[in-house]
Amino acid sequence: MIRKEFVPGLALAGIAVAAAFMIESLVTRFTPIVLSPLVVSVVLGALISNFGLIPTTCGTGMRFAAKSLLRLGIVLLGFQLSLTQVRELGTPGLVLVGVVVGVTFIGTQWLGRRMGLSSGLSLLVATGFSICGASAIAAMRPVSDANDDDMAYAIALVTICGSLAIFVLPPVANLISFDGAQFGSWVGASVHDVAQTVATASSGNDIAQHSAIIVKLTRVMLLAPLVAGVSIVRRRTTESSARPPLIPLFIVGFLVAITINSVFEIPQALSSDIKWAEKSLLAAALVGLGGGVDIRKLRAIGVRPLVLGLLSWVLVAVLAGVGVKVLNIN
Repeated sequence: MIRKEFVPGLALAGIAVAAAFMIESLVTRFTPIVLSPLVVSVVLGALISNFGLIPTTCGTGMRFAAKSLLRLGIVLLGFQLSLTQVRELGTPGLVLVGVVVGVTFIGTQWLGRRMGLSSGLSLLVATGFSICGASAIAAMRPVSDANDDDMAYAIALVTICGSLAIFVLPPVANLISFDGAQFGSWVGASVHDVAQTVATASSGNDIAQHSAIIVKLTRVMLLAPLVAGVSIVRRRTTESSARPPLIPLFIVGFLVAITINSVFEIPQALSSDIKWAEKSLLAAALVGLGGGVDIRKLRAIGVRPLVLGLLSWVLVAVLAGVGVKVLNIN
């Protein structure tokens, strides 16, 4: 049962989530822009906070959404994934995904340190660009030393670069003669958010779209080992009072959900309901997280994170493209 003091904050988060889905629907319907409701949610949370529109009574519920609803949403995300997708990729596809994720994750953090950015911000940017955008950033934050401002900046960067990919990758694919499974694998291995991946691959044929989705969802599966790995490393380097859990419980739940979806055939209607619940919970969590963002601090960070985001985008795109060619994926 939800505690009484959570109700005002959860109600405010729910209103913001409804607005986010409405905005996403309108933007998608009337413009060529692909906008995730998760991104809209964190923006709305930051706006209502910085304009002083969050009543004191809502604080407890907003913090509950940012923590508990986030973890439940990540668990439900696992029901969209299956080990069957991994088998379908084959060895070349798995090598492509592993190399792209690993090099982008490590390389982006290295670039961030060289540019003098905080380890927390560099970690979240690396996670968002190597795995799956806003969802991955939100999942990594609880085991990192990043703050709400770092999270907001990282989500902004993956949104900007992922949106650019929708318009940039198709013409570049024509120039380098990528089509069919090659184009789809390149898109799936390099574009950040799932919705942006689908939008980018839609300029290709059915084979391209199918390949893009399979490669992308396989990247998403690596979220669990990545978060667990960071948590283990931080336990070894952090004072005992501030240590994260060895393996966060929500990551265990995420893996269990993948296993269930791999073993049992979930009815389509139930799967759709779970997907809606997952998006709604993550959106509510990001409203709560956005409520802790100070826009003045974001401005003070300057343009260095933007440069990091653009460099990471180029890194993942070039690496994925070279990988598709070298591994002869077609």
